[in-house]
Amino acid sequence: MMSTQLCRSIRTQKASKGTVFPSQITNEHESLVMVKKLFATSISCITYLRGLFPESSYGERHLDDLSLKILREDKKCPGSLHIIKWIQGCFHALEKKYLHMAVLIIYTNPKEPENVTEIYQFKFKYTKEGATMDFDSSNTSFESGTSSEDIKKASVLLIRKLYILMQNLGPLPNDVILTMKLHYYKEVTPHDYQPPGFKEGVDSHFLLFAGDPINLQVGLVSTGFHSMKVKVTTEASRVADLENNLFLENSTTEIAHQGLDCDEEEEESNNQVRPSFSDPPLL
Repeated sequence: MMSTQLCRSIRTQKASKGTVFPSQITNEHESLVMVKKLFATSISCITYLRGLFPESSYGERHLDDLSLKILREDKKCPGSLHIIKWIQGCFHALEKKYLHMAVLIIYTNPKEPENVTEIYQFKFKYTKEGATMDFDSSNTSFESGTSSEDIKKASVLLIRKLYILMQNLGPLPNDVILTMKLHYYKEVTPHDYQPPGFKEGVDSHFLLFAGDPINLQVGLVSTGFHSMKVKVTTEASRVADLENNLFLENSTTEIAHQGLDCDEEEEESNNQVRPSFSDPPLL
């Protein structure tokens, strides 16, 4: 059972008590730490502002003037423990450079998981040199040689845009189900690989929306060693109050599961192997 909560303000006047992201990124290890934290922070933002778990399931961290709610172990809330296990499974696949895409899906009917309400898509790439950051919905672009400070600024902007989007989405139904599906790079991933918290399953060919869907590009951050691209898909009617075009992309009536990221569909078909599935948490 899920109770919809009011969106919280993300600004704070208090001095920062800790940092979310590494102060510098000069090697692959520091980059991996950065990407892990950015992914975990993004998932936490989504679950908090969509009202999926109680306040006790979150701790507080500060990022510039943002007060962020970060998921933490809460034994009183089995659902939040489930999500943390998924995040840890993604960390395992990131460490091995297997993970291509993590897709967080919200739907309402357990008998029809292909009929979805919201899709949150996180795509990962692994590079050895040349940091680039491209926010598809704006003219902002950072070329190779980007500094640690620029990477932090890009990450803060991504989180800000995610918060703005979450605060402008229409409320979810009272009863929802979450699942996460992972896709891998086939050339490096063992056929029988399954990270903790995931299992092999039968994939559906399409994810469908009741109304016309719209793709919302949140942003892409690259450190020179890793990159993470974030995209949200939902029904256009649920973002009617979003007054700017920072997020908008061309919409489609069907979202092909093997081509969720519509602007890189060819790359998806070349690189993906069978997905891993998570069990739905108890909300």
